Amino acid sequence: MVKEATGKLNYKKTFILGFGFFAISLVWPLYNNYVPLFLKEFFKSQLVVNSIMTLDNILAIFLIPFISAVSDNTHTRFGRRKPFIMIGLPISALMFILLPMFSNDLLLFLVIITVLNFSMAIYRGPTVALMPDMIPSHQRSEANAVINFMGGLAAVFVLYGGSRLYKINNNLPFFATGIVMLISLLVIIFFIKEPSTYSNCESDEKVKIISTLKDIINSKDSKTLHLLLAILFWFIGYQGMEATFSNYIVHYIGLPKHESGIILSAFAAAFLIFAIPSGFVGKKLGKRKAILIGLTTDIFIFIIIGLMGPVGIIPFNKYTMIILLAVAGIFWSLVNINSYPYIVEGVDEAKVGTYTGFYYFSSSVAAITGPLIFGLFVDIIGFNVLFFLTAISFVVALLFMYTIVQTKKIE
Repeated sequence: MVKEATGKLNYKKTFILGFGFFAISLVWPLYNNYVPLFLKEFFKSQLVVNSIMTLDNILAIFLIPFISAVSDNTHTRFGRRKPFIMIGLPISALMFILLPMFSNDLLLFLVIITVLNFSMAIYRGPTVALMPDMIPSHQRSEANAVINFMGGLAAVFVLYGGSRLYKINNNLPFFATGIVMLISLLVIIFFIKEPSTYSNCESDEKVKIISTLKDIINSKDSKTLHLLLAILFWFIGYQGMEATFSNYIVHYIGLPKHESGIILSAFAAAFLIFAIPSGFVGKKLGKRKAILIGLTTDIFIFIIIGLMGPVGIIPFNKYTMIILLAVAGIFWSLVNINSYPYIVEGVDEAKVGTYTGFYYFSSSVAAITGPLIFGLFVDIIGFNVLFFLTAISFVVALLFMYTIVQTKKIE
């Protein structure tokens, strides 16, 4: 176990634990960067492209909370989370390798996307739930920072490295990512040992999703409900921007396809560098305050980026955008690193997987609605509206965060 009597976080074991999130984070940056470009070859409408990008999340919105809750009540010799990882991850790796090979056949391409995202949904929730299973509450911001550092490392690896490989051969970044995913699986299987017992968790107690959700909605403490709504809106902004970004760079700015990954890697790299410091900030200032700082700063940055472009107030410059996205990535880390520990803070350990599922439910709803909203506005107004929509979504999230009553209990 990563818990220790001294109260200090075991960084070595936490980094090993982060390989699960590393495997998850390898997929989405590359997927969200290149799949819209593949789809644009079939469809002119950005709304249609973004609609197809949400098909996986329609599946995930129902499957991830269910599987996360099922994993709470699973007991095997491998543990309660690892069996789902051992099933979902290798299928995901195989589908990801096949993805670009069938990008010229729309039907087969959509089938592979569906299977890929089904298999991803099987192991995403249980993988994330491993952290609070093995880390005490007061160390979770630090641990989540380490794990998200691994995720940021994966994002930089696939965005920047993948862009270089893509110039050589379209299949190479997907093949390399699939192989690294399989290596991550081996690390999880052989080096992570789940705890055999869980405090406050009786083996015969079954966690019920509906009753837990009712408790959250009807609770006098609105912290969890309002936080889930804040997560919904900031991910609407992030997911909508990410799903549209590559076509924004190629079809609005006019740069080559591989440049979109290089530019976006600045955001991922800054997130990577500041992931661990953001955990310390969350521990020092409180998770809520760290999130408020991150949201407020990013709102101003996205407004500035929105003013750039061929017809913008500020002339577009690639290096200026890279710098601004890097700064945005720093403050996004304050938001992203501290949000999940904030959700599971004070939660009975029997329900950690269920609350993890609710976290993914909010982000999955955002991953459906965000690209649709952004695609619709891009079709009606144009790509120049992209970053203003992100800023507006963050403003709504900020308002929900302000409605959370600041107490010692939730900080």
